[in-house]
Amino acid sequence: MKEERKHKKAKKYGMVIDLDKCTGCGACMVACMAENNVPFRADESDKLLSITWMRVYKLTNGEPFPKTDVCYLPRPCMHCEGHGGHSPCVSVCPAIATDYSAETGIVSQIYTRCFGCRYCMASCPYHARYFNWWDPVWPDGMEKYLSPNVSPRMRGVVEKCSFCFHRYQLAKEKAFMEGRREVDEDEYQTSCTQACPAGAITFGDLNNPRHAVYKKKKDPNAFRLLERLGTNPKVYYLSSREWVRWAGDNYLADEGKLKKAMHHG
Repeated sequence: MKEERKHKKAKKYGMVIDLDKCTGCGACMVACMAENNVPFRADESDKLLSITWMRVYKLTNGEPFPKTDVCYLPRPCMHCEGHGGHSPCVSVCPAIATDYSAETGIVSQIYTRCFGCRYCMASCPYHARYFNWWDPVWPDGMEKYLSPNVSPRMRGVVEKCSFCFHRYQLAKEKAFMEGRREVDEDEYQTSCTQACPAGAITFGDLNNPRHAVYKKKKDPNAFRLLERLGTNPKVYYLSSREWVRWAGDNYLADEGKLKKAMHHG
């Protein structure tokens, strides 16, 4: 009972992404853009100016064929907890346009407070934040597909993955109308989780033993990106390949072990 009460007081929503299942298809990226009204330009060739809340990276072990091994790594916002909610971006924002929720563990972004100083972008070690250089312009007819639950962002503000927080709000309203205090695991799922055809992304409450992510994060092959920085991200990755774990965790302090893992992973 104590464990249940504690869980009700402090949720910690996060992801576990199985890199051995990910095929790099990009369905998560498309679903994220469609769900969250992420703007795009007519020419998306300049990736320094494009906006992609969820981005899929390609990793290789550096070996020539036939020993070449490839891994695809989806990277949403890590929603870092830092130390007591002091994540890198939250700590530096002078406008309090980004904040850490003690209720959900989600790092929010309040666009109407943001004045575009981009300190949060400089402090984020995962490059998960994007600056809006232009007001979004939707082709004729495309404005009809926009989600009414997510406000489009104006020029001059920073935006990022929100773990589809609007879905959590809708799920809470539904639970309240049905006389429930808790949101079930399947009632709040991110768009990328649902869109992944390989089932590589698992989303839920990392503090809830009944949720799948709670068990998966304890897998011996689980790791988090740049763990040595102490950002305490809420996105875990799984891979049975040692070179992927070494490369993903960025153990640059021991390059000899990294090269050995890549050659024998």
